[in-house]
Amino acid sequence: MELARRYTADLARRGEELGLIGPLELPRLWSRHIINSGVVAPLLRPGLVGDIGSGAGLPGIVLAIARPDVEFVLIEPMERRVLWLEDQKDLLGLTNVTVVRARAEDARLPQRLDQVTARAVSAFGKLIPMCAPLLRPRGEMVLMKGAGAAKEVAGAEKAIRKYKLSEVEVLELGESIGVEVTRVIRARVP
Repeated sequence: MELARRYTADLARRGEELGLIGPLELPRLWSRHIINSGVVAPLLRPGLVGDIGSGAGLPGIVLAIARPDVEFVLIEPMERRVLWLEDQKDLLGLTNVTVVRARAEDARLPQRLDQVTARAVSAFGKLIPMCAPLLRPRGEMVLMKGAGAAKEVAGAEKAIRKYKLSEVEVLELGESIGVEVTRVIRARVP
C-alpha cells in the first residue's frame, strides 16, 4: 500500500504538468485509476506481462506494485512518458519492471509475453493485431475496457477469427469490494 500511495501522490503532484492525466482526474485518481487498475491483479499469472501504451503507468505500474511475483514490460512510444515510467520504476524500487520505448506493433522483445494488458488504448478489434503477435502460444490478453466491452467484442468478430482467439469473455471486476466496476476483455491466442 505504501508504494501505491507514493506512486499516486507523485502522479497527483506531477501528472497534469507532464500531460499524463487531465485536471478533472485528480479528485478521482485513487478510485477511478489506481483501484480500477489494481482489481486486475488477480487475473495475472507469474511470468512475463506486457502493458501496451503504458502512459502514466496505468495499469502497468499499479500491477507491478500489486504483483511483485510477475515481470512487467511497459511498452510506451512517447519519450516523456517513458521518462516518467523509468523515473517511477527507480523511485519505487520496482525490480520487476522493464520499460521499452516503442509502439506495440514495432516492439522487438527478447521473448514473447505470457499475458498482455492495455487500458484506454484502442478498440478491441484494433488491439488484437497489436497484442496477438507479442504473445507466446496460449498467451492471454487481459484488456481493460469501458461499459461497451461486449459491443467491442461483437464488433471485433473478424479480427477474433483472423487471429484464432479462443475463450473470449468479458469480466466485471470490483463490484464485490464496492468499487466502480472494471470491465476486462480476456482472450487467448492459439
